[in-house]
Parts: sequence; C-alpha cells; structure tokens
Amino acid sequence: MTDPVAGAQGRVREFVVEADGGSRGNPGPAGYGAVVLDPATGESLVEAAEYLGVVTNNVAEYRGLLAGLRAARELDPDAVVHVRMDSKLVVEQMSGRWKIKHPDMKPLAAEAARVFPPGRVTYEWIPRASNKHADRLANEAMDAGARGEAWSPSGSTAELDAGGAAGRTARGGRTGRPTAAPAGAAEGAGVAAGAVPGTGARDAATPRAAVDPDPGPGDGPAGTPTGVAGRADAVTSAGSAVTRGAAAGRAAGGGRGGDELAVAPAGTEGGGGGKAAPAAGGAVAGEHLGQAARTGADVRAAKAVASPGWGPPDMGAPATFVLLRHGETPLTPQKRFSGSGGSDPSLSSVGREQAEKVAESLARRGTIEAVVASPLARTRETAGVVAARLGLEVAVDEGLRETDFGAWEGLTFGEVRDRYPEDLDAWLASPDAEPTGGGESFAATGVRVAATRDRLVAAYAGRTVLLVSHVTPIKTFLRLALGAPPESLFRMELSAASLSAVAYYADGGASVRLFNETSHLR
Repeated sequence: MTDPVAGAQGRVREFVVEADGGSRGNPGPAGYGAVVLDPATGESLVEAAEYLGVVTNNVAEYRGLLAGLRAARELDPDAVVHVRMDSKLVVEQMSGRWKIKHPDMKPLAAEAARVFPPGRVTYEWIPRASNKHADRLANEAMDAGARGEAWSPSGSTAELDAGGAAGRTARGGRTGRPTAAPAGAAEGAGVAAGAVPGTGARDAATPRAAVDPDPGPGDGPAGTPTGVAGRADAVTSAGSAVTRGAAAGRAAGGGRGGDELAVAPAGTEGGGGGKAAPAAGGAVAGEHLGQAARTGADVRAAKAVASPGWGPPDMGAPATFVLLRHGETPLTPQKRFSGSGGSDPSLSSVGREQAEKVAESLARRGTIEAVVASPLARTRETAGVVAARLGLEVAVDEGLRETDFGAWEGLTFGEVRDRYPEDLDAWLASPDAEPTGGGESFAATGVRVAATRDRLVAAYAGRTVLLVSHVTPIKTFLRLALGAPPESLFRMELSAASLSAVAYYADGGASVRLFNETSHLR
C-alpha cells in the first residue's frame, strides 16, 4: 500500500477528492462523506464521514467538500487537488460560474476556497453513479446518526461497496490523472477554485436498494477504510471521523436516492385548448431507460445521461427543460381562451396554492438550476413563487408567451363556435390559420418556440432549467421533440401547474422524459 505522506521527491503531489452529502428530508437528518484518492492508482488515502444533524442537502454537500479538502491538506499542504462531485451546484459555484445568495452557503464556500491557495484546486462534475464511494460514506454517517452513534471507520464498508480502485476503473477514468468533464457538459474540469456559490437544494436522501443503470445513473453503495501500512488510523477533523488509507473488506447496505418526477394521469385543460383528447398520462416517449423503474430513481439522472441509450456515449449531459404550466387563473376552470392578447389575468387563490405545491415538490427534488418564465402575469407569478422557494432569480423570455388568440380571447370554445364558425373550422383544419382578428397561428407559434428552444438549449447546455409557460408553447416543445404533426396539439391535455420534461442532446436529438405530471397537486 502506498504511503500517503511520502510524495515523490521534488514533485508536486496530486490528489483527487470525491465528496458528497445528503439530507433525508431537505432539511432533515444529514451527513457527508469524502475520500482522498491517489490519482495514479485510484487507491483511497483518506476517508471522512460525519452525521450533521438536521441540515439541507446543500449544506451537507459543502461540508463533505470541506472535509475532503482538509483531509488532502493534512496529507500535503502544497499539493494540487482535483475535486469530483455529483453536485452540479457545488461544482459550478466553486468554479466561479454561478453566484451564491443563500446565507448558509456563503461562509461554507468561502471556507472551502481558503483551504488551499488560489489555483491549487479544480472542480469536475461527475454522474452520481461515479460517486459511489463518497455517497456510501455519507449514507453510513446518516445511518449511524439514526442509531445515535458516530460514524466509525472500523465498521465502514464503503470502499468495498464501491468496488475499490478496480471498480473506479470499470466505471470509467477514475484512475490516472484527473480528466475533464464530458464534451458538451456545462461544467468543465480545470477551473481554479476560489469563487463562492449560489443556491438550490438537492434531492432528499432516502434509502434505496439498487443503483440505476446507464442511462440515468443514480446513487448506490460506496467506499471503506483501513489504515496506512495496514492499520486503521482514525483522525478527527471538525468533528468528523477520518481514516487514512482505505483498504478493503466489508459488506454493504443502504444508499441515498431522491424523489423522481413521477408520472401521473393527465388532468383537465383550461385555456388555449381546442378539442383536446385525453393523453396517456405520464407517457414517456423516445427513451431507453433500462431499469429506470427502480425505487427512488432520481430525476437528476436526466442531467447525467449521455444518450437516450443507444447513441454515442460522449455527447455530454443534455440540457433538460422542465416545463411548468402556470397555475390556475379565474379563466382556467371556465375553459376560456387566454392567450397573450387578452386581459393578462393573474393567478386565482387556487392557482397560488398550486404554485406553492409545485415549488415545494421541486425543492424536494433539488434538480432545478435556473428559472425562466413567459412575460405574462400568470407565469411570472408562478415562477416567482417557485424561484423564491429555490433561492433562484427569474429570467423572462418573450419566446415563452402564450399564442395570441385575437378576437377569441376570453371566450369559451362554444362561444367561438357560435360567433366565428368558419374561422374556427379553418383554425382546426390548418396550423397556418389565424384566430379571428389577426391572432397568431399555430405555425407561427411553432417557429417562435423552436427559436426559443434553440436559444435556451445553447444558454443552458448541460443544465436543468425550469421553463414556466403556457398550454400551447409547452405542447409545442413536446410536439417538436417527438417529431409529431401540428394536429397533435389537439390530442394532448395539459393541466394547470403540471410538469413535463424534455432533454436535448449535443447531437440535436431530444427525449421526452415526462408529460402532464400532477402528483404534487394531490
């Protein structure tokens, strides 16, 4: 076994730090895990884990990062360190690309930036399936806390569960010098540390029995300790248990997972409709998920999938659009046309309650990294409720606005049929037909939405962004992703405050992940 304190003479030492944290409830009982690796051999040099009590996922992740950096500094304060984490939030914030606003995050990020001198630490995002060692340590710490005990290195099975150095090699590139993030991913390796983070919350850490396969990596078992030169050498750092030289030998359990955007039956349509037929609620099209039905599967996997399952593996993380229809307005239950050319109603009391429910659901899942809304009042209000809960700002994009229904604004379908029968028949027959009075055709809406999609995919490559929009734009995102004809707009039903999702890949492909999910409203 390599002596972790004896570096090559005259050469700057290099370490890889893998860290993770989780909270079973967010906030809830939480813990972190971290491991320092020899980049040449993949050997575990130091492990750290600690039960934190009740904190959020983000706090636990930062505490894991701090523990890993401190452990690496104890080995060699002059070393260079490459950090790998499956928390895109921490990676982007510590790399300086995202800002921080949450008061709990600022001091932790600043403290992490001071452990090593500027320029000595780089950050890389990795899929959760590649972070098993640190994940398992975090779960062991949480399990120990649930028993009223401190995590003990002597009882850890984390490295064995993760497969040790051989397992890292099998999972791809985890030995040798640190490698850059996949092509096309927003995050990249080699960015010096020193910046402070932003906000957001990760998934609640809940036990699960299995690891999701590719595509769609999830968490699972991970790492374990033994000692330098064959002895367990427990070191305490900020109240955490740390072991030097993790060797092998113990057996598994537990795992940390999170909420999945569950598929639910389609609800009712209100506004911007036509003769909508009930859709297969929650149907997920164009996706090869393997065993994605395993318990506790995490929607965060959408960001880590390199392809729908049969394409090339090097496209990087997709841009994932989580499409949220705004909450109800007074016009929604009356099924009136309500586009961008009408009265611009605000949310009703029911709509505000729906916005709060979806905000809570998305906060538990912890996957949203940015929020973009249509400029109309009902979408901005819905987006504001969600963004406030997530600690994010709302960007406004004109391309997400609803279709202009011209003279039909505020009318029911029956009233339009009575007043403008010929215009309505033409509109139902052709996507090029405009509503009475110079409204916007579905063909024109499609062109606008396609341009908006391309712009936002480029702006949010490799990230998961919440788009708060309306019936027609969301249906159009889905139609374009599926390559469906324009008449499919009349065959989808989209409920108020429902969630849908589409992933966009670097090769131009798209995969519909979710449609009209409303379980958060129950």
